[in-house]
Amino acid sequence: MPINDKEINCYLFDQLTILDDLQEVAEKENAQKTLKMIAKKRKQVERKLYQQPPLVQMQHE
Repeated sequence: MPINDKEINCYLFDQLTILDDLQEVAEKENAQKTLKMIAKKRKQVERKLYQQPPLVQMQHE
């Protein structure tokens, strides 16, 4: 389990990379429902990645 900001950020950036790859395929296939779901998941990941205070501070309280 991640224990610091760097590990958590790496995990979240990996998720964004996966979403980028999926988005590329969905755009080529014109899969509109899939693109909407990818956008939703991207917002969720970015909310975790850029939240204030960081996740680690919240876990230790």
